[in-house]
Amino acid sequence: MKFIDTHSHLYAEYYPEQFDQVVQRAIAAHVDTILLPCVAADTIPHLLNAVEKYPDNLFPMIGLHPTEVKKDYREQLEVMERYLEDPRMIAVGEIGLDLYHDTTFIEEQKIAFQQQLGWGRDLNLPFSIHIRDAYNEAIAILKRYRWDSFSGVLHCFSGGIQEARWAIDHGFLLGIAGPVTFKNSRLQEIVKEIGVEHIVLETDAPFLAPMPYRGKRNESAYIPLIAEKIAEISGLTLEEVARITRKNAKAVFYKLP
Repeated sequence: MKFIDTHSHLYAEYYPEQFDQVVQRAIAAHVDTILLPCVAADTIPHLLNAVEKYPDNLFPMIGLHPTEVKKDYREQLEVMERYLEDPRMIAVGEIGLDLYHDTTFIEEQKIAFQQQLGWGRDLNLPFSIHIRDAYNEAIAILKRYRWDSFSGVLHCFSGGIQEARWAIDHGFLLGIAGPVTFKNSRLQEIVKEIGVEHIVLETDAPFLAPMPYRGKRNESAYIPLIAEKIAEISGLTLEEVARITRKNAKAVFYKLP
């Protein structure tokens, strides 16, 4: 039984002192494949160093996180664009819109989001998309960028059932993370209604640790805790959840071995 963590910031920028231990704990927990999102241009060296050290387990994405879209966003995108054709890059991400933290650069966020969607279209790469308090705005943009090979994950899904159905109908999977384990989480009803065939597992480590580690630093090794909750919700075995979500992840992130 093996798991894929489709979204984890597992590199030295976030784990400066225990990077190797965190990777080894994940592998020991049968999380043998971990996808690493990019956040900003200065993340790239950390990202690539991690991948070079664990090429069989860690796989990079490239993208500008919406909360990192500032006045210099064009310069940041220029840096990232140079890495697009690196064959190790398996997706464009994490990209998207975030109106929760700050709306100062919302127009710039929209421009950056659209430019990076164009990258994926041109190179036939899937997306890892971050949306927070901006589903209406993000979906309006995604509708304009629809094409036959459009695919990806709505990372750390936080929308409602209407947004979930729209995503599924338009080629996306839902990234289900630690909050599904929280008491009274509405994600539990969403997972129950849409089914495991439409989700992938993720941690978003070091953020959003599942129960019983809520409020502490998250790790990819906690993926089985998320899978256990999904198995409980879905009436499946842990092995079935691992197998189905792994198959889903490999289908959307087609460059994974």
